[in-house]
Amino acid sequence: MNARAVETSYSDEGDLVAAAIRNERRAQDALYNRYAGGIYRLAHRMTGDPDLASDLTQDTFIRGFRSLATFRHESTFHTWLYRIAVSVIVSGLRSRKRKEARHVPLEMAGAIGATHVHADEPVRRKLYAAIDALPPGYRTVFVLHEIEGFSHAEIARSLGVSESTSQGQLFRARAKLRESLSSLAGELRS
Repeated sequence: MNARAVETSYSDEGDLVAAAIRNERRAQDALYNRYAGGIYRLAHRMTGDPDLASDLTQDTFIRGFRSLATFRHESTFHTWLYRIAVSVIVSGLRSRKRKEARHVPLEMAGAIGATHVHADEPVRRKLYAAIDALPPGYRTVFVLHEIEGFSHAEIARSLGVSESTSQGQLFRARAKLRESLSSLAGELRS
């Protein structure tokens, strides 16, 4: 039975989640198939590392399925799962930074001064670098709102902050990006 057929065998998402809570593997697979792509995109945008994003996507579902019994239907399953994803991603980024601070890979010796920017996509690379350089809170809100399309109410619930905090962080993220990318505008005009 394909994923779409499994999803349609449940009357709505609530039934699908209830079946997953009962450890029905087909329902868990259907939830994974429905949300894994979005979780991966979020993780990849926040980390910039496809392998780490894949690992964090798996970690999100492991934690989510282990915690299904705590899902109280106060928000949508989508919002609840993304809240877990953001927590997993932020923890993964912290862990990676701690590991990087402890050692410098051997290949770094030869990479110092070398450029990894491809000439055919400098604008995209600069944009991604500017987003990556945002403080973690700003970056998280920016990615969730501007790229993933979450509302400030959904972001606030996911991150455990107020809507005004989400709006303020987005405003400051946009200002930092405008500042970081102002030189890029001149390059595009010439």
